[in-house]
Amino acid sequence: MGLEEYKGVFVFAQQVDNKLSGISFELIGEGKRLADKLDEKVTAVLIGSDVKGLVDELAEYGADRVIVVDDPELKEYRTEPYAHALASVINEYKPEIVLVGATAIGRDLGPTVSARVATGLTADCTLLEIGDFPLVALPNQEQKHNQLLMTRPAFGGNTIATIACPDNRPQMATVRPGVMQKLDRVAGKKAEVIEYNPGFIPNNKYVDDMGMSWNMEVMAKELNFENMPNDIHLSMRTPVKTLGDSKETMQENYNKAFKVFKRIVDDMTEKAVEAGDKGLTTEPVHYDDSTESSENK
Repeated sequence: MGLEEYKGVFVFAQQVDNKLSGISFELIGEGKRLADKLDEKVTAVLIGSDVKGLVDELAEYGADRVIVVDDPELKEYRTEPYAHALASVINEYKPEIVLVGATAIGRDLGPTVSARVATGLTADCTLLEIGDFPLVALPNQEQKHNQLLMTRPAFGGNTIATIACPDNRPQMATVRPGVMQKLDRVAGKKAEVIEYNPGFIPNNKYVDDMGMSWNMEVMAKELNFENMPNDIHLSMRTPVKTLGDSKETMQENYNKAFKVFKRIVDDMTEKAVEAGDKGLTTEPVHYDDSTESSENK
């Protein structure tokens, strides 16, 4: 497929707990500015579970079109299902430019997706422009037009670098929050809405932000108990507070993780007892807002 078949500017519309992040509106504003220079439209890609109610807000902040990927597997951010969703959208709709916020989520999602769609990504951009590349015409080298010129700090912030991706599509960039300007909200503005679901089949890559898989069968099959030393001690820690999780949510996540590891420990203990060792034991803990880790041996 030729590069000319890639059209439009796509923006990853980040949401957490069904609330859009401010960076989403900033990227729509910047995406709109870039799209106007290319005579194209800006499309917001909304990924999550039960997120269709956020479409109108994206439209009011400037999105011409919203692609909604809605699935229960996308309720909370996890690298694998979100990367699968965004990469599938890119492969299906062929955008020329994809912008992702340089947030904790975006810095994980952007590089993962760029690798899957075999293109480059410039991280932590502070300036985006449409122009020629190379910036200055060189002898015996084609100067390509209407390229995304991505500027970011380099060498510890002592200089800046302008980077282009002339030979691959889409051109991808993560953009620092607070740098770009969101558009004024236009109440009642509507956007074209496309519902798209590539299908989600959980596997051993479906892990949460603690790196834990809730798929017990996959974990059990991957563990080779016979090759584990009998004196292994299983240490469990309470979740690290991230992405604004409440104390209740963290305890719930921990309880889910404990059920998974309790099953593993039970199996390991049985093997150890059969081998003549006293085995392993573990007990659940409760999150108490302490920064200290909790261990169960």
